[in-house]
Amino acid sequence: MGDTDGSSNAAQRALSQDDNHKRTGFFSRIVEALSPADEPDKGQTNGHAASSVTPHGILNLRRMRVEDVAIPKADLVAVPNTVNKDELVAVFRDSGLSRIPVYEGTLDTPLGFVHLKDFALNYGFNGKTADLDLSPMLRPLLFVPPSMQIGVLLTKMQTERRHIALVIDEYGGVDGLVTIEDLIEQVLGEIEDEHDTDEDQPWVMEKPGCYVALAKTPLDEFEVEIGQSLTAHENIDEEEIDTLGGLVSLLSGRVPARGEVVVHPDGTEFEIMDADPRRITRLRVRLSDTVE
Repeated sequence: MGDTDGSSNAAQRALSQDDNHKRTGFFSRIVEALSPADEPDKGQTNGHAASSVTPHGILNLRRMRVEDVAIPKADLVAVPNTVNKDELVAVFRDSGLSRIPVYEGTLDTPLGFVHLKDFALNYGFNGKTADLDLSPMLRPLLFVPPSMQIGVLLTKMQTERRHIALVIDEYGGVDGLVTIEDLIEQVLGEIEDEHDTDEDQPWVMEKPGCYVALAKTPLDEFEVEIGQSLTAHENIDEEEIDTLGGLVSLLSGRVPARGEVVVHPDGTEFEIMDADPRRITRLRVRLSDTVE
């Protein structure tokens, strides 16, 4: 009996450990694996330099901080709690976001965020037609300091099932926003969804005279598509740029923010649809003869 009980207890402990392992998030285990105690030795091994087998992207979980990947406050898409239904619909449509922070008075007084699904279920699909009331739909926000390692934040967001977090400065004000997708992209590279333009199709025509294009679209190929030159202007040196994103950054004099519209000297408009502090990724082009 004693041997049987001992074997049974050992089996239960093994099952319990296996359950705990399963409950531990995937990214939590990655962060744990990258703890200092498990770092590969950078010295000599048997007379040869030791080489790390850890993928380069994984190391970003410990060496990058929230402030390195966060969307700056100036580029943050948010709405006041006084927003009406039509205005909120326009923000969801124009930004392409599914989660939008809500604030009272100023952005430094965040109340939570509204999810597109909650809004659609309550006020769309033959839902309520009364004046918009955001209060019952607000979901809690996660607040984090800019100095936090992104691996720690990724684990926290996974554990608490949060997809966005507001970055708070030392004075308690909002400094920016970070999404779980932003963090994962630092490990896996850029993640594109069904709304992103296919790599094999760098642009699509939304309607005559209006295109959605990747920022890395070759400029000469796009000019052939639209039948006009975007570099034939005295202020544009075509030898300096090869892509649509390069042209827009040249016209702006910097990396423009998401939602910003940059106007070409000939009247063509470039609306920034996706961007981070370092680069543009996707934009909408409205040709000059279609701009009202």
